[in-house]
Amino acid sequence: MINKYISTENKIFKEYLNKRIIKNFDQKYSTVIKNVNRDLNQSKKTLNVLGKNFKLNFKFEDLKKFKKFKSIVILGMGGSILGSEAIYYFLKDRIKKRVYFIDNIDSEKILKLKKKLNYKKTLFIIISKSGNTIETFSNFLSFNVIKKNTKNIIIISEKKNSLLFALSKKMNLFYIEHKDYIGGRFSVLSEVGMVPAYLMGLKIPNLRQNLKRYLERKEKLFLKDSTTKLANLLYEKKINNLVFINYLPKLEKFLYWCQQLIAESLGKKGKGFLPVISNSPKDHHSLLQLYLDGPKDKLFYIFYHEEKPDLKINTKKFVTNINYLHNKSLNKVKKAQKNALIQSLKKNRIPFREFELKKITEETLAELFSYFILETVIIGNLLNLNPYNQPAVEQVKINTKKLLD
Repeated sequence: MINKYISTENKIFKEYLNKRIIKNFDQKYSTVIKNVNRDLNQSKKTLNVLGKNFKLNFKFEDLKKFKKFKSIVILGMGGSILGSEAIYYFLKDRIKKRVYFIDNIDSEKILKLKKKLNYKKTLFIIISKSGNTIETFSNFLSFNVIKKNTKNIIIISEKKNSLLFALSKKMNLFYIEHKDYIGGRFSVLSEVGMVPAYLMGLKIPNLRQNLKRYLERKEKLFLKDSTTKLANLLYEKKINNLVFINYLPKLEKFLYWCQQLIAESLGKKGKGFLPVISNSPKDHHSLLQLYLDGPKDKLFYIFYHEEKPDLKINTKKFVTNINYLHNKSLNKVKKAQKNALIQSLKKNRIPFREFELKKITEETLAELFSYFILETVIIGNLLNLNPYNQPAVEQVKINTKKLLD
């Protein structure tokens, strides 16, 4: 399937699929899609974040006063911050501000950053759906930036009795409500991702453009083919691992976002894929032997973009016989390695999917976000899994608080 932004291909060989199960999913698919379309257009539903009638909980004019800051520090965990990181690193070439992400407990990183920052020129954006995320709140307090009426802090959390909401009220901090019906991993196209993106200087309408493309155009056939086959693989438990072979460094943070989306949404009731990020061609020299000659329990997602500008290789000065490299570009070398891998996967009948990005733009990233959200939700529904909850994660949060009491 090819469109303006992405070229895609599924190569899942028939020996990995069960015709009877595929037929059952094909029959169920129309009902699932009907429910998906309903949720897209219904407020208070998670998928409404992709709908045309979705309204952001802030006004752009209210954020203009924060554009003066030269640096931005974003604090959050998981889905509260992974989307912003994906946006920043994918589109970094057009972002003029310095943006720092605190997405883990890392005392050394925070100490170095505190010495480096000029607080008067730095904006802090703190994001937590619950408003009680221990790591986020602890990291925020460690910066010692809170004062009454502080003008360089934005809080994004649910409007309820929580640590962050209470603090924003008490200290009169700028507050934006996090919609309570959108979980972190689905929130990148809501306030959670769009506030940081706007303050980075990006075009929000472009990041929210054509979010329903895969339901309304020729691409819907690719969506059906993908979701029914992936649901089959999960149902049969023939594939345990998704390996993201990434030939585009600026896409790596998006893949971490995708990793959480797939793992938390579908890793339930004994089912699930383990998504692994493999940066290539570097990993050709450490993991490729296992990928091609180890257990056939992996599905490969190959991501590629022909980067510009490019560099040419000049071998004229060398006596050794390496003419095959002369006047070739680094991109051509990388593309040859990618195509060589695909040839080997086909020869060994190892299933894979290929995603070739045509452009590095807000629209391309919007399409990636929306496609993988739709695909993941549909697979969950086909398998009667709730893609929106994460009960095992909540149990660990409860246990952590008990141990700290």
